[in-house]
Amino acid sequence: MESQDPAVVEAVKASGESTLEKATTKAKETFDQLMNVPLNIAVTGKTGSGKSSFINALRGLNDEDDGAALTGVTETTMEPTMYEHPAVPNVKIWDLPGIGSPNFKANKYLKDVKFHTYDFFIILNSERFMENDVMLAKEIKKQKKNFYFVRSKIDNDILAEQRKKGFDEQNVLSKIRKDCQKNLKELGDPKVFLISSFELENYDFEIFQNSLEEELPEHKRSALLQAWPVCSAESLEKKIKMFKGIIWAASLASAGIAVIPVPGLSVACDAGILMLFFTRCYYAFGLDERSLTRLSEKVNKPLLEHVAKSKFASAIQEKAVARLQVSVALASLVTIEYFASLLPGVGSVAAAGISFGTTYYLLREGLNELADIARKIRKDAELDDI
Repeated sequence: MESQDPAVVEAVKASGESTLEKATTKAKETFDQLMNVPLNIAVTGKTGSGKSSFINALRGLNDEDDGAALTGVTETTMEPTMYEHPAVPNVKIWDLPGIGSPNFKANKYLKDVKFHTYDFFIILNSERFMENDVMLAKEIKKQKKNFYFVRSKIDNDILAEQRKKGFDEQNVLSKIRKDCQKNLKELGDPKVFLISSFELENYDFEIFQNSLEEELPEHKRSALLQAWPVCSAESLEKKIKMFKGIIWAASLASAGIAVIPVPGLSVACDAGILMLFFTRCYYAFGLDERSLTRLSEKVNKPLLEHVAKSKFASAIQEKAVARLQVSVALASLVTIEYFASLLPGVGSVAAAGISFGTTYYLLREGLNELADIARKIRKDAELDDI
């Protein structure tokens, strides 16, 4: 092997290949798949079930934010409407027409909404599930795709029950769950996830996430982990672990050409991969201004100052465009020099062409710094004990 750098040797080993050349090729393919694998999520339910608010919550948006799905008491979805995740554009959430009409036919419905577009279906209801929900689930099962029953607006139910004497939250949740499952008996014993779109950290949202992870194909899980909101310390750590696991691919994909020189090959694409990796970490960990502003308001504590102290977070804020469409413009020599300046003593080397060691170091240190900031923010917000 041309380089004896231990990090290079470790990265080649992680790739499962025998040579640096083969490892670099595999790294580029792996990184591209992890960053761009499509994930299409279908959300359906009757009018008033809270589909739009649920979709907005999955996308990290409030109902009033620009680009949010429209909410209202009347049916706002007459045909499938696609909503791209604002930070992970390969993840798309589809708002499907309601299924509450008297003439509902499940097989025709699935054909009309282009069934094969979606990786799985979420059947949403803010009350008990009805015959139409069961009919749709049966048809989805027949077509060999996964479906999940989500009982929404749980926060409203809890608020209403709190006024009653002898209120016990767990008893209320158990009663709601059993009532939902009673109408789904003919499907066996399907799970029903109790969720509030405005309090994702409560109730069954994390259990729901775990179920999706377990049942999704392996290559789709990275898309889910990048896009799914952080709802607990455990969910944050899963994201961090996922990004740590692909450092080898990002390093070889972005810096492999530096250890295998190719005359005339531009180093611009290297900075683009670095920028994409860090930007995905930044948004996946909930460090963007919109996420932190919303969290600060919720816990009534200033949290944005943590991000301002981070060199890597500041670099992302300055260089990333609003919709995170990483382009050649972001991969300019200026960007390379900017990131190289974070590592004292190697600026001139990095500007000439980022070496594998520098790239690996930047990815590792940058990920660790962003992860530590995310952990500190959760601690300061008193969200969990970590």
